[in-house]
Amino acid sequence: MGIIGVWYSAPLMTREIKTYFIRTYGCQMNELDTDIMAGQLQKRNLIPAADEDSADLLIFNTCSIRDLAERKVMGKLGRMGRGAKKNALIGVTGCMAMAKRDSLFRKFPHLDFVVGTNNITDLGSVLDEALYTNRQVLRTEEKFEENIDYLAAKRESNLKAHVSIIRGCDKFCTYCVVPYTRGQEVSRPPESIIEECKKLIDQGYKEITLLGQNVNSYGKDRPEWGCLFHDLLRKLDAIPQMGRIRFMTSHPIDITRELMEAIRDLPSLCEFVHFPIQAGSSRILKKMHRIYTKEQYLEKVALLREIVPNVSLGTDIIVGFPTETEEEFQETYDIMKALRFSVAFIYAYSPRKGTPAMRWKDDIPEEVKQDRLQRLMDLQTQIGNEERNSLLGKTFEVLVECYNKDGAMLKGRTRCWKKVIFQGDESLIGTFQKVNIHSFGHQTLIGSIETNNKLLQL
Repeated sequence: MGIIGVWYSAPLMTREIKTYFIRTYGCQMNELDTDIMAGQLQKRNLIPAADEDSADLLIFNTCSIRDLAERKVMGKLGRMGRGAKKNALIGVTGCMAMAKRDSLFRKFPHLDFVVGTNNITDLGSVLDEALYTNRQVLRTEEKFEENIDYLAAKRESNLKAHVSIIRGCDKFCTYCVVPYTRGQEVSRPPESIIEECKKLIDQGYKEITLLGQNVNSYGKDRPEWGCLFHDLLRKLDAIPQMGRIRFMTSHPIDITRELMEAIRDLPSLCEFVHFPIQAGSSRILKKMHRIYTKEQYLEKVALLREIVPNVSLGTDIIVGFPTETEEEFQETYDIMKALRFSVAFIYAYSPRKGTPAMRWKDDIPEEVKQDRLQRLMDLQTQIGNEERNSLLGKTFEVLVECYNKDGAMLKGRTRCWKKVIFQGDESLIGTFQKVNIHSFGHQTLIGSIETNNKLLQL
């Protein structure tokens, strides 16, 4: 059963809110949820504040996947309870709202509301109840219903947009809280996705990233639609003036030949696949409940690279999972060395309350975890430098996004997710340019626009 209800507290002063600030932690799905909540708030004529100190309403849109993100939020909420922003309305949304819904008001009595991942459309009524009653408001339903007004989302970027196509996850990896914080998979109707993408293109957006905990599962929960993920991609690619399409994240067990062929054949679809392996040992993968073996993963990668020879791969890896031996870690190391991922997010395991892995002894010493983490990070740095060196002298299509931090150069990304900086004027922002790479620094390619380059504006 989900929880819909109220918590009684000392009487709250009726407050007027005119400005808001949302602090977002975690994944792209959380960033999209923030955009959706911002749209609801602006419909109420609230104005975004420049920072927390100048806001009447503070929302912390949280993540529970990693221990560090959770500790950051807990520390922030604790400091606010010791005097800061006493007159502000303060709420917690996101995964932590689901994972810790039974304890947040007890630990932080100054909180006004807690809204779960499946209740962001209730934000307006929650604010009304918190403002005009003497109650703290809790809304954390476990089941998601597809009733979000995605068209009202307010995005910071006017070039790149996240678009949700499926929420939740049915895989139940033993280390992951997502099935418990976001529920099981619910696909969004294709007509709704197409409508939103058309609107974004009309507004001038050049790149759309399709989001889901497992985009490869799209449509499997609604077979009557006759629209699986590769079918959806073909529908979106057919939209006139479509720029780029990206997607994440892909569970290896669900990637199909049809999806690989779509990546090869559809002009708008970028040749980058985030394809998490998590571990290189089949025994550890089984303990993680990843539903594939090392050999099956390698077969999928080999097929993908055969069908899409220029594809770039990203991955996630966890080191120090309970009972992982040095030999099993070495299997992970060897796979990273062999597959040469372009992007790798590498983490040391930390137990998450409510997951099956929490029942197991966290038996890998922290110093061993950190040593394994550092060895993989060093390997990935070496692979990245070698890859960037191999790109020197080559030319790539780059979507020009903005100036870099110091304002001296323009920056953008290639189709395969490489960050590039180069000289140019403001008129190039929002266009596609051919950039020749002549050097690199850290993880950034440095280039120059081809002198005979014609604007590739879509």
